[in-house]
Amino acid sequence: MPDRRPGGRPSEGAVLWRQVRAQNKLFLRNPFSAFFSLAFPVMFLLLFGSLNGGGRIEELGGIRYIQFLAPGMLAFAVISTCYTGLVTGVAINRDEGLLKRVRGTPLPPWVYISARIGSAVWFSMVSAVVMVVAAVLLFRVEVIGRMLPAAVVTLLGGAACFCALGMAVAAVIPNGEAAPVIANFTFFPIAFVSDLFFPTAGAPAWVGTVGSIFPVKHFAVAMGHTFNPLAAGSGFQWGHLGMLALWTVAGVVVAVRFFRWEPRTGAPRGGRRRAGRAGRVAEADTAA
Repeated sequence: MPDRRPGGRPSEGAVLWRQVRAQNKLFLRNPFSAFFSLAFPVMFLLLFGSLNGGGRIEELGGIRYIQFLAPGMLAFAVISTCYTGLVTGVAINRDEGLLKRVRGTPLPPWVYISARIGSAVWFSMVSAVVMVVAAVLLFRVEVIGRMLPAAVVTLLGGAACFCALGMAVAAVIPNGEAAPVIANFTFFPIAFVSDLFFPTAGAPAWVGTVGSIFPVKHFAVAMGHTFNPLAAGSGFQWGHLGMLALWTVAGVVVAVRFFRWEPRTGAPRGGRRRAGRAGRVAEADTAA
C-alpha cells in the first residue's frame, strides 16, 4: 500500500497505522489501564491456579482445573481489554472533550475509531500470549496443536464481539463517571455464571440458562474447548461462534446508531474543565 497519495498527503492506511501506534502509546502511559488489562488476568490465574490447580473436574471428564481455568482467563483478559477498556476510555474521553476535538480535525472519524479498536485488540492478544506462557511454564497447561487455529479464531472472534459491545455501551452510557461502574456491573456478575472461573455443569439449571443468554459464556466455552485434551476434532465450536457473531452485529448496530462525539447536555462539569488538557492530547495524537 503506498504511503502517500498524489499531492503528498499520507494514505488512509498510513494514517490508520500511525493512529494505532499513538493509541498504543497512550495506553501504556496509563499505568491503571495497563495493569488491569495485562497484569490483572495473570493475577487471577496465579491465585486460582495456586489454590486449586491440581484439582480435577469430574463433570468435565476429570480434566485438571487449571486446564479449564487457563482458557477462561484468556477470555477474561480479552473482555477486560476490549470491553471494559473501551467503555471507560471512550466515555471518559468524550466527557473530557477529546472526541469533539478529534472530530474537528481532518482525521477521518473511521480512522480514529478503528485505531482505538485496533489498539484494544492488539493489547488483548498481548495479554493472551502472556497468559498462555504463564500457564504453560507455571502450571504445565497443555496447548493442543491441532486446535490452535480454532483457539486463534475464537480469540479474534471474541475480541471483535467485545470491542463492538464496548463501543455500543460507550455510545449509550450517560457520562464518563458512570462508565467504570456500568462496565463492571455488566461484566462481573455475568462472568460468575459463564464458565469463566468455575464450571457451571453441576450448578442449578437456571445458572446455565442465564449464562447462555450473554456472550461471555459462549466465548468462554468455545475457548475452553480448544484447551480440552479430551475433546476430539479441530476444536471449532460453530454454535458458540455463531452466537458471538450475532452479539457482534447487535453491538455494531447500536454503536453506529447512538455513538456521540460530544457529551450530553448536563454532563458533569469536571470533564469540561479538563477539555483544554484533552484538546492538547488530541492535537498531539493527530500530529503523531
